[in-house]
Amino acid sequence: MRSDVGNEIREIATSLGADYFGIADLAPARNFIAAQGGERVARFPRAVVMGIRLQDSIVNLLEDGNDEGVVLYRHTTYDVVNTALDQIALRVANLLQHTGFGALPVPASKRTSDEGIRSIFSHKLAAHLAGLGWIGKSCLLVTPDHGPRVRWVTVLTDAPLEPTGTPMEPQCGKCTECVDICPEHAFTGRVFAAAEPREARFDAAACDRYYRNLEAEKGAAGVCGLCLFVCPHGRKKGGKR
Repeated sequence: MRSDVGNEIREIATSLGADYFGIADLAPARNFIAAQGGERVARFPRAVVMGIRLQDSIVNLLEDGNDEGVVLYRHTTYDVVNTALDQIALRVANLLQHTGFGALPVPASKRTSDEGIRSIFSHKLAAHLAGLGWIGKSCLLVTPDHGPRVRWVTVLTDAPLEPTGTPMEPQCGKCTECVDICPEHAFTGRVFAAAEPREARFDAAACDRYYRNLEAEKGAAGVCGLCLFVCPHGRKKGGKR
């Protein structure tokens, strides 16, 4: 492998607007990855994970539940940011492929299993293993500087890239703001433990039902995001309630 490939993909990602960049060694989570996405996904030993910080002014619109604010939040956070992330992932994957390595770009936000309410791979797992943050009580990836106000995308690869970090220990402490604000009480408040299933911390079905009910009631404006909004690690720079 060319010694500069890692630097090249970082430069591509940041030049296209990525605020976060990391490389994760996936070996510690191989069994979990295989259970979620199968061998077609688990065969990749590395993940290149990239994130874009969300606009605080957009996230803060969620506080009052105004329908117009929710429309703006959904458009910017889901449509615009996800598209930008997917474009970054495609460029990174193309470079890795042109260099002679396998690369699988995982879409920024695309459910592949309605039964499991999940995609084939967890971006927050990659970001966690790359040392970019920890899994919070909301089951979101929480960064030290901007909390969960970041969206992620991943490129899985067999390129022998050097990992950028190791998993962070949870820094939520006794805080339960995300647990308390959830309208469906979908979070148990348990601290993340790799050996525990997601269900020990998060009722994804309850969250999904709430989201679908909002869509049925308000159409395309159906969105929640309160757990993301309320996290103190995001609000310390993005504005207080």
